[in-house]
Amino acid sequence: HHATQAAWVHELAPKALVFEMLTEAQAKAVTPENRISESSLEAALGWNSSGWPDFSMYYPIFAAAPNAAVFGAAVPRDRLRAVMDADLVEVVGVEVAQRFGLDRPLPSGQQEERENLQMAAHCNALPAALLPRMVNVQRARDAALAQAALAALQAHGTPVVVITGNGHARTDWGAPFLMQTAAPEVRYFALGQSEAGQYPQGDFSITVDGPAVDRGNPCDAFK
Repeated sequence: HHATQAAWVHELAPKALVFEMLTEAQAKAVTPENRISESSLEAALGWNSSGWPDFSMYYPIFAAAPNAAVFGAAVPRDRLRAVMDADLVEVVGVEVAQRFGLDRPLPSGQQEERENLQMAAHCNALPAALLPRMVNVQRARDAALAQAALAALQAHGTPVVVITGNGHARTDWGAPFLMQTAAPEVRYFALGQSEAGQYPQGDFSITVDGPAVDRGNPCDAFK
C-alpha cells in the first residue's frame, strides 16, 4: 500500500504533501537538507518514537515528491485526550467546528455504525460509554486532515496529496466529506486500498487491490 502511494505521488507530482502521521511541528522540521536521505529525515522527524511502522515504508513517498511542501495533520496526543474528556466543539474551537460541521450531531444511523466500527477495531474490548468519545476523536482527526489539505491547497495550489488510511479517506464521512463541507468548490479524488479482495468499508473514488499481509491477530493481546 505504501508503494502504491509512492507511485501515485510520483505520477501526480504534487505541490504539497499532507501526512496523517506528522504533527505540524514535525512537518516544519523537514528541510531540503534532511529529506535527501532516509536516515536523516527519520532522525529529524523523531520517527522511532512516533508509534508508526518502520520509516522505510514511508520514505519512498517523501522521495517521490522531493520538492513538495510537507504539511502535518496529526492531532497531538494532549488534544486527543481533551477530546476524550470534553466537548468536541470546545476542544477544536467554534470556528473550526462550524467550518467542518463538527458542531452538528451525526445522523443516528451513522453514529451507531461508527460506534460499532470503533468497537470492532478495538477487539470488542471497549466500554460502551467510551464509544461516542472514540467517534469524536475520529471526527477531530478527519477535520485536521481536511483543514491541512485546504491550507496546503491555498498556500501552494494544485495538486495536493494527502497520505492517510482508508478510514480517513472514505468520501461518505471522512476527510474528503468534511473538506467538501467547508469548501464545496474543491475537487478531490479518494484512493481506497484493499487486501486480497477484502475491500474497505465506505465510499472511494477508486479502490486498488493488493496482496494480503500477515499481521497475526491483534486481538490476541486481549486474551
